[in-house]
Amino acid sequence: MKPSRLLLALLAALLAIAVLLGALPLFGIALPASLQPLSWGMLVALLLVAASDALWLRRLPTPRVQRTLPGNLPLGRWSDVQLQVHHDFSNAVQLELFDHVPAGMAFEGMPLRIDLHPGQQTQSSYRLKPQQRGHFAFARCELLLPSPLRLWQGRRLLDMPGESRVFPDFARLYGAQLKAVDDWLSQLGVRQRPRRGLGLEFHQLREFRDGDTLRQIDWKATARKRTPIAREYQDERDQQIVFLLDCGRRMRSQDDELSHFDHALNACLLLSYVALRQGDAVGLATFAGNHQRYLAPVKGQAQLNSLLGAVYDLQTSQQPADFSAAADLLLSRQRRRALVVLVSNLRDEDDQDLLAAVRRLSRQHRVLVASLREEVLDQLRQEPVTGYEQALAYCGTLDYLNARAGLHERLAAHDVPVLDARPGELGPELVSSYLAWKKAGAL
Repeated sequence: MKPSRLLLALLAALLAIAVLLGALPLFGIALPASLQPLSWGMLVALLLVAASDALWLRRLPTPRVQRTLPGNLPLGRWSDVQLQVHHDFSNAVQLELFDHVPAGMAFEGMPLRIDLHPGQQTQSSYRLKPQQRGHFAFARCELLLPSPLRLWQGRRLLDMPGESRVFPDFARLYGAQLKAVDDWLSQLGVRQRPRRGLGLEFHQLREFRDGDTLRQIDWKATARKRTPIAREYQDERDQQIVFLLDCGRRMRSQDDELSHFDHALNACLLLSYVALRQGDAVGLATFAGNHQRYLAPVKGQAQLNSLLGAVYDLQTSQQPADFSAAADLLLSRQRRRALVVLVSNLRDEDDQDLLAAVRRLSRQHRVLVASLREEVLDQLRQEPVTGYEQALAYCGTLDYLNARAGLHERLAAHDVPVLDARPGELGPELVSSYLAWKKAGAL
């Protein structure tokens, strides 16, 4: 319980009157003898009224609050939280409400000022934006209830347990039609390259058309039908993609609101959606420290929900990445040939360990190394050099980028493609590479 502004104003006014009455005799101004007891009487009366108002406040019933919280929240997006207030007051009351939001979430619109009217339920809302993935628990809600005479405010804590899970922001694809998804991929910069040659999987027989090659003619069917019949092929649909995701300390870098690890998760989920829609199977393996999870490749759109459930609470580790251990673990679990997408933030000191791991993986799988590049490096390289400090930063950036490019060249020399991209561009780049290989039959 705390005094309201009205009570503090009244006390300040009485104090000012008492100071004035005490100062006037110093200036030779005579005052009636009855004024001094009157001022004390006013103070005593105010204290008695305030005490009665405080007792009255303690006896007031506590309003009941219900929170409607989405069970799943997208990372970095604003969502509405609905609050419904039930009460038994016979008079109109205005109270303040503050919901105790877990750490790692931003909010707007609190504290809420809610007007309660007799016989009515009141609904209000505020906005919530998760800044971290994972599982979050809501514990309580706080009310500031005014006293009947508005001299006090009572603090009431309501236990309101609630839970919500924060997933990577992949909600924009749910419920979207195929054309909408294609348009969105086009806006991201994904471009499908023209097909070179034919697909690898037989689809159906049909009549020969202009533009078909002689290789497509099925001569037996042509003889039976006495008209040219061609074979139609489609991209192979029974392939497997496994993401080998680094959860080490390097992925904790952050250029914007999302860390490199969150950007990598979004890129993997985007490629998973596209690959599952193409009929391929998608799986996931993580490495670094104790953050080791494995999800076997499975086809079907339900696998996307499994992927989201497997990574929504996955966090990075303080330990460095062990590429050799990650390769051994994946080779022991993934027997069938697959496209392995290794997502990390490469450094030049990874040379020997990474090369050895990738070469072992390449004996059985097709490997694509996706390396995240900090955006600050591109900014430092483009800034004008105007002094000694800027020159040192520019030279250091170039030296680092040259060493990084040398590692990429050594990987390419072993027939391992490397995708060097900034975090925000990783998703479109991965999808473009996948679609290009798919069309060319290179998977």
